[in-house]
Amino acid sequence: MKNFKKIAAILGVIVLLAVCCLPMIFAFGSGENAQGNFKAAVGCVILVPVLAYVFFMVYKLLKKDEKEADGKVKNIIFDVGKVLVSYDWEGYLESFHFPAEEEKLIGEKVFKSQIWNERDRGALTEEEYRKQFAQALPPEYADDLEKVIIESGRTIEAKDYAETWTSYLKSQGYHLYILSNYSEYMLEQTRSTQMPFLKNMDGVIFSCEVKQIKPDADIYETLLSRFGLKPEESVFLDDRPENCEAARALGIHAIQFHDLKQAAKELEKLGVK
Repeated sequence: MKNFKKIAAILGVIVLLAVCCLPMIFAFGSGENAQGNFKAAVGCVILVPVLAYVFFMVYKLLKKDEKEADGKVKNIIFDVGKVLVSYDWEGYLESFHFPAEEEKLIGEKVFKSQIWNERDRGALTEEEYRKQFAQALPPEYADDLEKVIIESGRTIEAKDYAETWTSYLKSQGYHLYILSNYSEYMLEQTRSTQMPFLKNMDGVIFSCEVKQIKPDADIYETLLSRFGLKPEESVFLDDRPENCEAARALGIHAIQFHDLKQAAKELEKLGVK
């Protein structure tokens, strides 16, 4: 491509020099058309550079518009938890009315644990993860733990704006995607009941289905490659700062989500309205 541009530039210079030499050729000519040819040559000397300049400026404008279009956000990638759905494990756990010490310990060893996070990866079976939870708690909590896990899908509820917001963005021509850490068990409980917005998505990646989790780079790379997305044309919304930073490291625009109004303003700064 670079060689082609060099050759084109050299040919353009040769053509311009040849045009500029035409008046000199016709100036020494003879015959009844000599004067007319001379005037025509002078006109070419004036007109050709002007046209060349005009074509050059048009080309630059087109290239600029093309570059701007390439960098324009076309893809909006959503986390699910605390962005499109609420995740209220504290309220859910309180509903069991366990003694304060038991409630605190289950909260720490289950919902706030690294086991819970790794469960989203789906590398082990659900039974194996439950064994790990049980081993982290006193044996007398076993029955209560099972009650908590069985209905844990109740921690999830679709945000009232989720379906409307994603439908609107879809109607504006944006491509929408999901990139979310989610366990297989929780997904089975909530996918059909709490995620009506999935119908607006052009692609969905849940961590348990690809055995990868945020903020590891590989899950972002899976999203980009699977759906053919350009990082500079994509924006990612997630409530966790570490997940946003991981996206930015790959060239993806990222917005840490706090609420709908804040996120909409941040998207507007990127040209998304």
